[in-house]
Amino acid sequence: MRKRSGIGLIIGFGGAFLIAPSGCAGLKLQVVDHSVHRPSNVAVYFTVETRNGQPVANLTPQDFRIYEDRQPVSILESKQTILNPEVAAIHYTLLLIDMSGSVVDSGDMPTLIQAASTFGDRVGPYQKVAVYTFDGSPHLTGVVPFGGNVRAGVASLGNRRPRDPSTNLNGAVIEGVRVLGQQMERAPVPLRFGTLVIFTDGTDRAHRASEEDVMRTLDAAGPAFETYVIGAGQEVDGKQLSRIGRSGTFASQNRADVQRGFDEISARIEAASKKYYLLSYCSPSRAGEHEVEVEANGAGSSGRLAYRFNANGFGPGCDPNTRPSFDMKHPRQAAPPEASSDRPASGSPPPAPSKGGVAGTGWNPKR
Repeated sequence: MRKRSGIGLIIGFGGAFLIAPSGCAGLKLQVVDHSVHRPSNVAVYFTVETRNGQPVANLTPQDFRIYEDRQPVSILESKQTILNPEVAAIHYTLLLIDMSGSVVDSGDMPTLIQAASTFGDRVGPYQKVAVYTFDGSPHLTGVVPFGGNVRAGVASLGNRRPRDPSTNLNGAVIEGVRVLGQQMERAPVPLRFGTLVIFTDGTDRAHRASEEDVMRTLDAAGPAFETYVIGAGQEVDGKQLSRIGRSGTFASQNRADVQRGFDEISARIEAASKKYYLLSYCSPSRAGEHEVEVEANGAGSSGRLAYRFNANGFGPGCDPNTRPSFDMKHPRQAAPPEASSDRPASGSPPPAPSKGGVAGTGWNPKR
């Protein structure tokens, strides 16, 4: 994957150069990727958040203003539209469920099944969700494939027994990173995003992998995807779990908080999914380099992003609904989260910072 270098990042036909993700007034707009191709198509995939990191959802084409060289581009001429992001981007969520003896024999399996089902209902419309389980065994057990029926799949957990009643939490995280990374590599679109969510009722007991092994794996993955942890049980150590849940952690020693934990984390993922926009328009320019600015107006505030592109060879006949030409050979994965949006869930200590670099298309963390 290409690292963002600010000015001078070349993307697509004509050469689009990122100036800066910018946010004037109250909104922050962050470029994920952009596309420029003949006859005169320009598209940008970006996020919109408030200054305190809250996602801004449900904006329409009329909520955006496009400027080229600081002059407004006519909405009628540009035919600007918001495309379905699925034509260029895909978001995966891998949910790992602790099925160790302490969970299965707790009497709380119906609550856990319901919580995981509602998680799938809430996140499923926006992301391809898969469910795997872990216990004390060396490897994960698949329950629901990416994009499968979460509710039907997790219903079967009520009849399952652990192969090993211990808890291989550390090993599960490491293997979960590998599974999610491999799925992202196989994605059929150029923009890939991943989220790893782990539910557990305690701490690692199997000692098949150390905490240092987990940290090295997460550091190696870097910002390739987000990680969340839901912990509910008497053995839960919020500080320890927050080192895994770098994007957010819900930690409670009360088992009755299982549903609440799933609800809080699913709400965060759902909201984050709605902050993405794929805006496409037909440029009136026909030659030369130009600065394009996209202004968003929403939540009572506004903000802008800006980048440069080359219009040499541009002409008539543009259809803004054409699939953008994002680079499949060098796909983009998730950007590092903004510091202000790295807030933990209820009662959680701040997540540990990621030290790793951006993962490339050939990335495969060591187990």
